[in-house]
Amino acid sequence: MSIQIVVGANWGDEGKGRMVDYLAQDAHYVVRYQGGNNAGHTVVNDHGIFKLHLLPSGVFNPAVTNILGPGMVIDLQGLVEELADLKTKGFDAKILVSDRATICFPFHRLQDAWEEERLGDKAYGSTRRGIAPAYGDRTLKKAIQIGELLYPERLKERIADVVAWKQLQGAMYGKSGEVKLEETLAWAAKYGDAIKGYICDTTEVLEKAAAEGKNILFEAQLGTLRDLNFGIYPFTTSSCALAAYAPVGGGLFGHHPDHVISVVKAFSTCVGEGPFVTRMSDEEANELREIASEYGAATGRPRTIGHFDALATRYGVYMQGTTEVALTKLDSLSGQKTLKICTAYTCRGKQIDRFPINAVLDEAEALYKEMPGWDEDISGAREFSALPKTAQDYVLEIERLIEKRIRYVSVGPERAALIDRGC
Repeated sequence: MSIQIVVGANWGDEGKGRMVDYLAQDAHYVVRYQGGNNAGHTVVNDHGIFKLHLLPSGVFNPAVTNILGPGMVIDLQGLVEELADLKTKGFDAKILVSDRATICFPFHRLQDAWEEERLGDKAYGSTRRGIAPAYGDRTLKKAIQIGELLYPERLKERIADVVAWKQLQGAMYGKSGEVKLEETLAWAAKYGDAIKGYICDTTEVLEKAAAEGKNILFEAQLGTLRDLNFGIYPFTTSSCALAAYAPVGGGLFGHHPDHVISVVKAFSTCVGEGPFVTRMSDEEANELREIASEYGAATGRPRTIGHFDALATRYGVYMQGTTEVALTKLDSLSGQKTLKICTAYTCRGKQIDRFPINAVLDEAEALYKEMPGWDEDISGAREFSALPKTAQDYVLEIERLIEKRIRYVSVGPERAALIDRGC
């Protein structure tokens, strides 16, 4: 049996989907353990280019059972539409949905948008998919579990109670009447009926799989710096994006992971608001954004581009309990004459060597080490020794600064475009 966890060590959008798709070729189960459809995992393989939002990235291996875990908030409509879209492309996803995951309703999307509009120029940069209100309701004990879809009479009563509460909240925003009971009931019936056959106690399934020695791969959404507890709060997601949460959000206990693979991009990017110390100049960022196709998979928003931040990444890797690192998009840096790596911050005349909270980040400036780039196309390299010496040096310097071995080096988006340096 093997248990692996794939996580992001930065702000999200590191390339976790491509790594899960690669590692899922040897997995029996792939489990998404937190988040909703507020972000996307892009997968490029022999079948094409796919953007997944709720579905685990193991769906392209027909031998894999893909589980949407109890730690998720699931937009029923989004799930049904994603399954249908995948089916039109020739994939009948093999999935199970935890009966303890909770539902992200249309009124959560409304509430998300109301709050972002109220905040104005202080908005958090939400995707407006309803994730924060959905997780907030779980904490306030107002959420509705996926398993309740199997008990329609009880479900109607539960929805009626929650809708009445949401109507009160809507009135606070001056949005009286936007949340309607009959519309909510109809939405739950339509999309709930479509997924009822997938709902089960997924913990029981995973316990059996572990007892049988199956290979289980956990997949996180976003990254350390968007984690609710240890990220750039309040510009974070609303769930725990750390590997330590995988047993809870995935629903499998008493089994230690064999590998925690933290995915890191060869330069820094983020979507959304919050401090970002290594931001490039507009000219540099715009050029690299087009080369690397740096647009949000869920929203299409252009990502903010920065030089590699070793301070933030070392923190991110540490918080994940990383055993090995996957470095992605190294190929996108081909043609850069000079590469910068942030080795520390300064703030008010002091050097900072550990990633701080936002009160410091807002004033921090980066200290850089400069390294020579390379002009060669490296997308065909499959051995580390095949990379130009300057590319090897860049990877090894990152490895030294983040204090964790880089096992995988991605030189292209395709599944096979990967260098495995071994354990």
